[in-house]
Amino acid sequence: MSTPRVVSLVPSLTEAVAVSAPGALIAATDWCTHPPGLDVPRIGGTKNPKTDRIAGLAPDLVIANEEENRPPDLDALRAAGLDVLVTHVRTLPQAFAELDRVLAACGVRSRPGWLDAAEAAWEAPPPSPEPRTAVVPIWRRPWMVLGRDTFAGDLLARLGVRNLYADHSERYPRVPLDELRAARPDLVVLPDEPYRFSADDGPEAFPDLPCALVGGRHLTWYGPSLTEAPEALGRALREIGV
Repeated sequence: MSTPRVVSLVPSLTEAVAVSAPGALIAATDWCTHPPGLDVPRIGGTKNPKTDRIAGLAPDLVIANEEENRPPDLDALRAAGLDVLVTHVRTLPQAFAELDRVLAACGVRSRPGWLDAAEAAWEAPPPSPEPRTAVVPIWRRPWMVLGRDTFAGDLLARLGVRNLYADHSERYPRVPLDELRAARPDLVVLPDEPYRFSADDGPEAFPDLPCALVGGRHLTWYGPSLTEAPEALGRALREIGV
């Protein structure tokens, strides 16, 4: 049986397929940065893929995500007669289940070692002291934070950090900066995607709070990065005394 020809619209899934089914990917988005040196045609962004070009490639499968990709784009691909697999990930167990489903659909016959290693890494993540509360901005101008039912929030909870807005009615609420400060979290977690928070852009907004700068790939991607995510995130938290 030949290897399916796959187009990926999700950076983390691009990495997972590239390392697990070499040769399967025939195109990926402009934001698919891993594995480094990935040499496939680029078909636009996650929010604005070039659906006509994708259809012209005639892939056997397009892999997408309910959150990263827009329904109109996925509908257009289906209307062009393409098979579209959409992942739904809000928790770590869901991530592992969806990765199994995606890799099987991409022709991977046996479970890759990195997936077993990732599960093992998260069975005993770095120990944390007493639980801490955090706000987790993902954007500024306007300020937006993690709210309810997010994969990133689930990962942080497993490391002893509770998202202060985990019970919010929205998944990514807009919250004014003065309200974020008044919420009195124990710390602030600042990822470098989707907004690229850095040492010079973000911590100055929270002068009285410890700020952990973390890689967005470790906090929000579900794929091979999960093998190193618990240690990388734990290290960033330990560096600020959490």
